[in-house]
Amino acid sequence: MPDRRHLRDAIAHLASIDRPSASPGELEAARWIAAQLSEWGCTARVEEERANGGYWFPLGVPAALAGVAGLTALRGGRGGRIAATALGALSAAAIYDDVSGGSLWFRRRFLPKRPTWNVVAETGDVEADRTVVFVAHHDAAHWGILFHPGVLPLVAKVAPSLLERSNTSPPLMAPVFAGPTLVALGALTGSRRLLAAGATVSLGTAAVMAEIGSRDAVPGANDNLTGVATLIGVATELAERPLEGLRVLLVSTGSEEGFMEGMQAFAARHFPHLPLDRTHVVCVDTVGSPELTLIEGEGMLRMREYPDDFKELVADCARQSGVELRRGLRFRNATDGLIALKAGYPTATIGSVTPHKVPANYHWPTDTAENVDHSSVDDAVTLCTAIARRLAGSGDAHTTASAASA
Repeated sequence: MPDRRHLRDAIAHLASIDRPSASPGELEAARWIAAQLSEWGCTARVEEERANGGYWFPLGVPAALAGVAGLTALRGGRGGRIAATALGALSAAAIYDDVSGGSLWFRRRFLPKRPTWNVVAETGDVEADRTVVFVAHHDAAHWGILFHPGVLPLVAKVAPSLLERSNTSPPLMAPVFAGPTLVALGALTGSRRLLAAGATVSLGTAAVMAEIGSRDAVPGANDNLTGVATLIGVATELAERPLEGLRVLLVSTGSEEGFMEGMQAFAARHFPHLPLDRTHVVCVDTVGSPELTLIEGEGMLRMREYPDDFKELVADCARQSGVELRRGLRFRNATDGLIALKAGYPTATIGSVTPHKVPANYHWPTDTAENVDHSSVDDAVTLCTAIARRLAGSGDAHTTASAASA
């Protein structure tokens, strides 16, 4: 095993920086990452983009509007019902778009924006006509009671068979979308029961979002400085043993925790120059839990499957490299990989989980450098390097992604 102590040092250093999305700390981290990648022979730069930098306002504001409209409609009157129908439907549409990696039209039209920063580094055979993009993110999430780590251990104790049977994480965003939808349906049909339920759920959502927005950012060592360390590790491996026939982009996005705003900006800037038939994307997100995982599909509301042929290529690289890679799990969250998948690129996402089938210390203050499983990070570096070398040596390495409609 190569000496990768510098990756542990990188995680510890970056975790000491307060890095909320679209913050001065995010910029400090981006500059440090770019400098590290440059030291390992990459051509690296920091690109400034624009983002709202959170999800609590983009989700909380529509939910609050729908909740208030629902309460107003419950008081009676045709005007209140018409307003509740319209506001409920508009709020549901805004939320669905936001959690699904859509155009983010609500936040772009109605909410303030500030700078966020992506790191884009190039290595490998920079003249090659085929490219692999490895993407991680360097911002850190706010914690909140919604993410309390005691819930799943309790489920495992009370109903172990339920946890054993489930290979898909809980749909945390389903109630967020359901609240305004119920308001609209209740107002349209005149159902007071639906109106009351929708208003209650919507106002509850607004309260939860306000609580998350009021919290500090966690250290974010596992989520996702382990991904950043993987990028640095790949740069190290390719500097020591260069490859030919494949350009490698190492991308660390900002504002991922604001629902992939940095990746959306990277896509707008770079996807026009990355042909679908000559580009692969590998998202590396939260790889410091005990079990490295190849995610089968993801989506907060609509589950989107990653293309089987590229997943099989990744799994074969793991087997050939002696890396244990768990299969079969689907996540009801969203990573930067979702943006590439929806754009039609052959995409894979590598994560990691605990025995409870969730990332360790997810969005919780215990997500510190001391709690990272560094053996999983080492395996992620080994696997990603193997993927790059496989694609470089495979000639026409394109694997067809199932077109994912927006």
